[in-house]
Amino acid sequence: MSEAEVMQIVKDSLNELLRWVGFGTLAGLAAKAIMPGRDPGGAVGTMLMGIMGSVIGCGCVLLIWNNAKIDPISGKGFIAATAGAFILLFFYRLLAGTFFAEGSHHDDKLAHRTRRRRRRRRIVDDVLG
Repeated sequence: MSEAEVMQIVKDSLNELLRWVGFGTLAGLAAKAIMPGRDPGGAVGTMLMGIMGSVIGCGCVLLIWNNAKIDPISGKGFIAATAGAFILLFFYRLLAGTFFAEGSHHDDKLAHRTRRRRRRRRIVDDVLG
């Protein structure tokens, strides 16, 4: 194998890696946009969730339809990857216990305000008493 062939293989591999990273980020962002509420993870988590979602989504399509031809970096592949990332995010939030909130946002604000008042009252009592 010549040096030019090795360099071409490395170049093609890096190009494919960058395509998957970009595609995975877009699929993860689409899944997070569809799922309501706050989402865990940052940029790297979103990218990994999108890449894993594309593997799950495209794998499910190939499992259901035997002779399906699906390229992860296509329109159908993007829909399958977004669905896979959505399912992955749903089960993560379900198992982490962040999917169902105990109480409302109004209750959280009220509890925070009450704690802040108690703290102020304690400071005033310490200063006066």
